Amino acid sequence: MKTSPSITLTQNDWSLHRKGPIDQARHNEKVKEAIRGNLDQIVGEEAIITSDGKKVVKVPIRSLDLPRFRFDRGRKDHVGQGEGDSKVGDVLGHEASSQEAGRGKQAGELPGVDYYEADVTIDELAALVFEDLGLPFLQPKGRALVPADDVRFNEVRRQGIMSNLDKRRTIRENLARNARAGVRGFGALTTDDLRFKTWERHIKEECNAVVIAMRDVSGSMGEFEKYITRSFYYWMVRFLRTRYSQVEIVFITHHTEAREVDEDGFFNLGESGGTKVSSAYLLALEILADRYPAAEWNSYPFHFSDGDNWGEVDNARCLDLVNNLLERCNVFGYGEIQEGGRRSLSTLMSTFSSIDDPHFIGVTIADKEDVYPALKQFFSTREELPVGAVR
Repeated sequence: MKTSPSITLTQNDWSLHRKGPIDQARHNEKVKEAIRGNLDQIVGEEAIITSDGKKVVKVPIRSLDLPRFRFDRGRKDHVGQGEGDSKVGDVLGHEASSQEAGRGKQAGELPGVDYYEADVTIDELAALVFEDLGLPFLQPKGRALVPADDVRFNEVRRQGIMSNLDKRRTIRENLARNARAGVRGFGALTTDDLRFKTWERHIKEECNAVVIAMRDVSGSMGEFEKYITRSFYYWMVRFLRTRYSQVEIVFITHHTEAREVDEDGFFNLGESGGTKVSSAYLLALEILADRYPAAEWNSYPFHFSDGDNWGEVDNARCLDLVNNLLERCNVFGYGEIQEGGRRSLSTLMSTFSSIDDPHFIGVTIADKEDVYPALKQFFSTREELPVGAVR
């Protein structure tokens, strides 16, 4: 009597073990691609800006259908196949549709798109946002050696902790010792055979830099302008503190007068009073001269406003002060918030349009989705500035 041969699955067949991790890695990469494609919409979300920094964000992701084959065994009739007399263009459910006519809003007839919400932490999202960002035109000033977060296993020793045991080198040493003694194979392991991997923290070199964040808190700044300003500076501060350890941040608010404030006051101070932009630029120059010598510090002043300013006289003074800042700063960034967009530039942006310097970057923000492109323009490390930058 013949018996059917048995099939033996061995642990040496790695194709059976790797399918799960491969599918998981592919899924994670697809999620990252979907997030990268929607960063401009995600970055401006209010739920992120008002969170405590540890919140999990839900991002809608279209579901991914894996390809599969369906076999028709015997070409039999199947449920839902129909009578076979249908043609391209036939309307399904015509009677029901005619009955629903005139009843107001009807259900759509097109198929929907299946999606699910992926849970992404703020740190994971920030890593994707900050992938291509960096301080532009950074120069080697005040360089310091700073320990990095990563470690490197770059040395092997005879002593160490068992969790760092290098099994491959240990086996190799044992085989070599046994061979010298005329013994074949692995065995009789001694402490002389043990080899341990040792690590050292990677040291990187960073340069001194100061970023001056200036915010217009005059009465003309409405809810939208206030939100956009806080949104941009939220991501800027998080980016700087994540990527650089030698960067200091100075916070300045202004209406008709400017003053230096702490971080909490910068983000939470209300809006009132008139607008005199030159007061902020003058205070920035004073702070740089007193505390941050140009020979030792890279400097990056950034200013956000709605473009309203007190008279052409102050606009002209702002132009002179910005030119003074550009003489000693790596970049000067000006962001103007125009809700819904304007047909023409404000008087302040029009004044700045005469500046012909690649280290001046001006952007306009008309919607929440413009926050991420503004980040990319201000913190582009390329020599050539992105398209759309005002010079």
